[in-house]
Amino acid sequence: MAVKNAQKNSAKSKQAASVMFIDGSALTIPTLSVLKADGRLTKGAQTPQIGEQLAKKIYSDMVYTRTLDERMVSAQRQGRLSFYLTCTGEEASVAGTIAAFNPDDMVMGQYREQVALRFRGFTTEQFMNQLFSNGKDLGKGRQMPVHYGCRDLHFMTIRSPLATQIPQAAGYAYGQKLAGNDACTLCYFGDGAASEGDFHAGLNMAAVLKSPVVFVVRNNGYAISTPSSEQYAGDGIAPRGVAYGIKTIRVDGNDILAVYAAAVEARKIAVEQQQPVLIETMSYRLGAHSTSDDPSGYRSPQEEEKWRQKDPISRMKNWLINQQWWDEGRDEELHKTYHAEILAELKLAEKRPKPSLKDLITDVYKTPPAHLLEQFESLEKHIAKYPNNYPDSNRMHGEG
Repeated sequence: MAVKNAQKNSAKSKQAASVMFIDGSALTIPTLSVLKADGRLTKGAQTPQIGEQLAKKIYSDMVYTRTLDERMVSAQRQGRLSFYLTCTGEEASVAGTIAAFNPDDMVMGQYREQVALRFRGFTTEQFMNQLFSNGKDLGKGRQMPVHYGCRDLHFMTIRSPLATQIPQAAGYAYGQKLAGNDACTLCYFGDGAASEGDFHAGLNMAAVLKSPVVFVVRNNGYAISTPSSEQYAGDGIAPRGVAYGIKTIRVDGNDILAVYAAAVEARKIAVEQQQPVLIETMSYRLGAHSTSDDPSGYRSPQEEEKWRQKDPISRMKNWLINQQWWDEGRDEELHKTYHAEILAELKLAEKRPKPSLKDLITDVYKTPPAHLLEQFESLEKHIAKYPNNYPDSNRMHGEG
C-alpha cells in the first residue's frame, strides 16, 4: 500500500528533461485585505457577512483586551504582579478567528489569546484570579500568569514550552474526527513557534491524517528579539502549509474583516471536508514580548510608529463609525467602563488567599503516590520549623 501511494504521489509530478532547480520565488502567496487603515474598504474587496451585534461584540472584546493588557503591565511594573504577556497590536488576528468558530470547538492557544477567552465568556474575575494565582484560580495557582485554561469554554490550558500545542491540536482534532463530532480544533501560535520541530511534526500529522484543525500563525515579525529575517529565508510561514499539502491562506492580521472572512471559510473546510487549514496573519507585536523584555534594544521607534498607524482596533472603530454602528461618545464610555471594571477586580483578586498547599499533590494521580506524600510531609516539617519565612503557612490546612 505504501509503495502504491508513493507511486501515486510521484505520478503527479511533471517530468523534466534537463536539470532544473526551484527556489522560493516559485510560489507567491497573496495577502487578503479588506479594510484600509481609515476604515474604508479596499477597492474590489468583498465584505464578509457580519451583523451589527457580532461586530460590536468583536470590537468591545478587542478594546477590553487592550485595556486589560495596559492595566496588567502597569500592575507588574508596580510590583503587584510577577509577569505578564500582552496581545497589543495582534487583537484582530485572534478576535477575527475565534468569532468564526463554534463554542464547542476546542481552542489551543500560545499565550496571546486573551481576547479568545473573553469572546467565549471568561470573566474579569477569572482573569484576575489566574493572574494572581489565588484560591479561586481554576488552575489552583500552579501556572504562571497568563497561562489560562477553562474546561467549560473548551480552552485548553496554555503551556510554556513553545509549539507543543501544534501536534496536540492535530491529535485532538483527529479524535474529534473519529468520534464523528461536528466540531474542529483551533490552534494558535506565533512565527517563532513555527521554527520549532513540533510545528513540522504537527502539520505533517494533520495533513496525513486529515485532521479537522485550523492552524492560525500570528506572524508578528519577531521571535522575542529575533526578527523574521534571522528566523527564515522563505516567504513567511504560509508556503510551509502548501508544502505539507494543507489548504493555506495569508491575510492582513490587522484587518478584522479579512481575518474573519478567512476564518469562516477555514472552519467550513475543516468541518465539512475533514482536513486541516493554515491561516497566516501578518501583524506586528506593538508591545514587548513580555514584561521581562525591552524591545528598544532591537527595534526602532520609527518602526513601531509605522505599525501603530495600522492599529487593528483603530481600524475597526473607523469601520464601525462608517457603518453608523458606533460613535466617539460610546467609545469613550466603553474604555472608561472596562478600566474601572478591571481595576476593581484587580484589587479584590490580589487580596484573596492563596490556594491550599495540599493542592500541590492533587489532581494528577487518583491517589497521591508514596514519594509525593513523603515530600509533602517533609515540606510541612520545613514550614513548621521556619514559620516566619512562610507567613501564608495556614494554606497547609486548606484555609485558602
